[in-house]
Amino acid sequence: MKYVSGPYFEPDFDPLLDRFGTPGVVVDNETREDCTLVKVDSVNRDGVLLEMVQLLTDLDLVISKSYISSDGGWLMDGKYRRPSLFHVTDQIGRKLTDPSLPEFIQRALVPFHRPGNGPSPKFTTCLGNVVGPGGPDVSDCAALEFTVHDRPGLLSSITSVLVDNGCHVASGQAWTHNGRAAGVLYVTATAGGATLHPSRWARIERLVNAVVDARENVTGERHWVCMSEPVQGRVHTERRLHQLMHDDRDYESGPAPTPVDEELFSMGEKAATARTARRTETRVSIDGWEERGYAVVKMTSRDRPRLLFDTVCALTDMHYVVFHATVGSQGPLAIQEYYIRHKDGRTVDSNAERQKVSRCLVAAVERRATHGMRVEVRAADRSGLLSDFTRVLREHGLSLLRVEIKRHKDEAIGTFYLVTDTGGEVLTEAVRAVQVRVAEMDISLDIIKEAPGWPPVRKTSVPAPPVAGPQQAQQERPRPSLGSLLWSHLWEALK
Repeated sequence: MKYVSGPYFEPDFDPLLDRFGTPGVVVDNETREDCTLVKVDSVNRDGVLLEMVQLLTDLDLVISKSYISSDGGWLMDGKYRRPSLFHVTDQIGRKLTDPSLPEFIQRALVPFHRPGNGPSPKFTTCLGNVVGPGGPDVSDCAALEFTVHDRPGLLSSITSVLVDNGCHVASGQAWTHNGRAAGVLYVTATAGGATLHPSRWARIERLVNAVVDARENVTGERHWVCMSEPVQGRVHTERRLHQLMHDDRDYESGPAPTPVDEELFSMGEKAATARTARRTETRVSIDGWEERGYAVVKMTSRDRPRLLFDTVCALTDMHYVVFHATVGSQGPLAIQEYYIRHKDGRTVDSNAERQKVSRCLVAAVERRATHGMRVEVRAADRSGLLSDFTRVLREHGLSLLRVEIKRHKDEAIGTFYLVTDTGGEVLTEAVRAVQVRVAEMDISLDIIKEAPGWPPVRKTSVPAPPVAGPQQAQQERPRPSLGSLLWSHLWEALK
């Protein structure tokens, strides 16, 4: 295939182009026995890949394999488009059978495609989460964002300040990685959702900042606290957490990433599964493909939910455009390969830039890696609930690695990943003691052995490319290992 540079589109005509090239969504349950194929054909515009992946992720779907292509030279039906194919199941490995799903995806991706430009659609996922109206709405909440050195009792200290100042945490998330912590908490004046008066934002920000600053163990340790006003169309919470931790440079700590094992990208599933049984650390390699003007990013890591979202989110926020990609799994290992350029047309030119991009991708994967004991908490939503629960954890010598709090009707639901204050494994007896204590506060706590239904039963894998002769391989090095198959799979899937 000869690369042809993309045509110039006048920005003023972009909306018009979108109207004539709205995404087409096909949900195919016939081709594969083990999964549903979701095919999306959309106009190539900035950020559309992240929108697709984010939507499928928010729908609690498991993406086990994906083929993506978007290039200025790709022409379909007379328009320049982005053909994408996703192999998906629900969280327990079942095919998608809801007949309203294709229309929901299409209407969610293209607002003006809704009849009469009406309200956004809504959909209830396999886990009971509502996406769209009726789901978590934080547009009326002030947002408290922070990045800080991680330490025991951090979230307890912050939520205590909020409670003392008459604030309620309606929902939010917090992550930790490489000794740093970041959080986004959506705050209201009451558990009923009353909006916090703007006159209080600056004071709350100042008090939280003072508490964070007073508890720093290292003089001059960097930290950041910001209280922002309610706003429509907020950045996706998990994407915002990635941005906060990236801006905080959590990727700088630790050794340089280990290069991938190139043979994993070409061997069969059985051989690869046996080979990767003990190789599930995150690895990254970046090579140049000068003939096509791409940087080729290869990644291997432990397979888990939301992995594709995290990777695409990191590349997008580093201002790299994904032109082609192939994603799959071999046993417990996820295999990802991306063909990228910077928005300004550059590839990843220098060794320093390759090291930075590699570190950022590893950090994006590891921030959400599952460590610690997972517990789920449920209680009637009330002011001070999160502060009370985190205080009990602190009193029992437990620390938080990751937190997600949300509200469903009048019930607050929280997922917490716990370790000891020294970073060790939590004993079941310690959690049982917490369980007894919080029961007195009408808080239900359950130990979750693993994410619901993960990993789902499936038979997908990265296909092995044809073996090239020694002479041909020598002439075309460095050649992306899956490049020769990318087009054939896309044509077969999308035709």
